[in-house]
Amino acid sequence: MGVSRQSAQRLVSLAMSSGLVKVRIDHPISHCLNLAETLKARLGLEYCDVVPTLPGSDGLTGVAHAAADVIERWLARDAALVMGLGTGRTLRAAIELLPRLDCDQHRIVSLTGNIAPDGSTAYYNVLFSIADRVSAPTFPIPMPVIAASAEERDTLLAQKTIAATRAMAARADVSIVGIGQVDAAAPLVLDGFLARAELGALQAAGAVGEILGWVFDRDGQLIEGLSNTRVSSAPLRAGQGAPVIAAACGPAKVAGILGAIRGGRITGLVTDEATAEALLA
Repeated sequence: MGVSRQSAQRLVSLAMSSGLVKVRIDHPISHCLNLAETLKARLGLEYCDVVPTLPGSDGLTGVAHAAADVIERWLARDAALVMGLGTGRTLRAAIELLPRLDCDQHRIVSLTGNIAPDGSTAYYNVLFSIADRVSAPTFPIPMPVIAASAEERDTLLAQKTIAATRAMAARADVSIVGIGQVDAAAPLVLDGFLARAELGALQAAGAVGEILGWVFDRDGQLIEGLSNTRVSSAPLRAGQGAPVIAAACGPAKVAGILGAIRGGRITGLVTDEATAEALLA
């Protein structure tokens, strides 16, 4: 055309400023960015990252990659901080994607118990996995996520070291958690912490989701009694405080995610495109 690149750039800029030309990025990631901004505006989230839902994918892989990025960015900070970590399949997948990190100025504390009902290490607890990848000291809570009884829980929580670790968890500068559904595929049931009968009682009481073992209703309010009397995890935040970022996706998680947001249990969300659209429906 006989026009230099610089002249073409100036002409395009002039055309855009005059409203003659509009540039649109027609790519799935642009839709995800728009979804994230809409979720933040409509639901009051402080942070939101939405990844594309690939055909034939359950979304977990993409969400795990995005959650790993969140964890890595926080641990890359120079100023010392305390990071609280929840549990679950998505977080475990995220931890496995982390590079080796030299960050011994930080502390990483478990937000949940680390012991399975049979006394073994809980498989989806991520604290021991991250300890192999980062140099930051890690602090476990050596007890079951849900104790056999309220009395057993209270006895264990009275131990000095456990009380100190839970106190550290309560003042974490940032927390990364998962959200579990309360249905036949509930992690608490599959992992042996809840019996089917107790699951039915929780559902009858209006339970829609759980974070760190704490079960809540559609408004994010904790279910009174039942398994919540035996949970050993750090208390859930409600209202303002340090960031709590959840990584969760899938149709079964939608009600739980919405409940957690309504109740102020989380301030940020990492999810996939399909779940984001369901949250806005």
